[in-house]
Amino acid sequence: MESAETVAEGQPTHEKDATEKFKSVVFYPFPAELDGVSLQGDFLYRGLKENGYPVRPCDRDATFEKDVLFENFKPDVSIGIGFWGDTPNIIIDPMERGITPVPWINADGWVANYHDVLNELPLIMVTSNWVKETYRRDGVSNPNIYPMPIGIDTKQMSPIPKDDPKVVKMRELLGVKDDEKLILTIGGDTTSKGFQEVLKALGKINGEFSKWKYVGKSWEAKEPRYHYRDEKKIIQEEDLPRKRIKYIDGPISRETMRTLICAADVYAAPSRIEGFGMVQVEAQACGIPVLGIDAMGVKDTVVHGETGFLAKVGETIDLEEEWVYKSMGFKEKHIVKFDEPKTFACRADVDDLAEYLLKMLTDGEMMEQMGKKAREHAVKNFDYRKVSQDIANLIGEKLKI
Repeated sequence: MESAETVAEGQPTHEKDATEKFKSVVFYPFPAELDGVSLQGDFLYRGLKENGYPVRPCDRDATFEKDVLFENFKPDVSIGIGFWGDTPNIIIDPMERGITPVPWINADGWVANYHDVLNELPLIMVTSNWVKETYRRDGVSNPNIYPMPIGIDTKQMSPIPKDDPKVVKMRELLGVKDDEKLILTIGGDTTSKGFQEVLKALGKINGEFSKWKYVGKSWEAKEPRYHYRDEKKIIQEEDLPRKRIKYIDGPISRETMRTLICAADVYAAPSRIEGFGMVQVEAQACGIPVLGIDAMGVKDTVVHGETGFLAKVGETIDLEEEWVYKSMGFKEKHIVKFDEPKTFACRADVDDLAEYLLKMLTDGEMMEQMGKKAREHAVKNFDYRKVSQDIANLIGEKLKI
């Protein structure tokens, strides 16, 4: 039998007949919306179901439905999507009902509470090696922590040629001319995805290559507002042409997201904090090379020099103290002081970003090859059907079910 480390890398080791497959409930924001946590849970649920596992979806807060599912469906295990602050709903709740919980945990910068509960679990899944390192740093010593990537639908997120009418019209709507290159960043807010660092990099290369358009797509309208003020200041300081920078706010469908990504030439994601990075994986699935940062979850998704480039870290954001709240499981709001400063976030080196970005904007042959490798990389490693089966194999192996 192969080692558990091999399992964590996505290599199946525990094959079962259909009659043996365990039953599970997947806890996540359900019905799923378009946020990352919802999609993470929904793709897992769909993948398990398509792979023949008896599975039910359930909202993390749905107390009555949990009662119904636990009594009537009688799952062998519950898989909970969230972060450490969701421990009461995705770990303690099923434990109290006699169900083995397996959390699949995202990043939140640090771990403030529930260490004892987390340390007793037979299996914890995390979305990247960086999330695992963060939990280790903050006192979660459980040896059963395994990085498992988030799955995406690589059939839906697939390349569309630049001359396809949908893509042509998208580029027209964004004001991109035929001889211009489109750089795209997408996030709940674009600043946390490295938008400001990319602006500064553009300031360094604009004299050598000026035929670019930079689009930032966020889910909220101009939030947080102080980020927009900071970016306006950077645009002025770098003497960047304002007409080449465009914001798009608000939710969009998955199909429109695909068309938007395929309209881009470079997907820029040098994120300040990133526990995985679903959109950069979707960009690769669409054949669009990624400009990222050599840190955090990005390191697990982008292959430097093959599917994109990873700029080195320019600076880290380190905190000596932080607030904790009742919502985190504490009796009252107070400040926690750290024995040593904790790194919460990073910012990419602007000179490195500028060097890689210039290459990506000017070397069409290199980008064509990167796009092909990016697509192959995403399909091989991040399709939700494969990821769900790998997770089922890991659970079966570790829990012996």
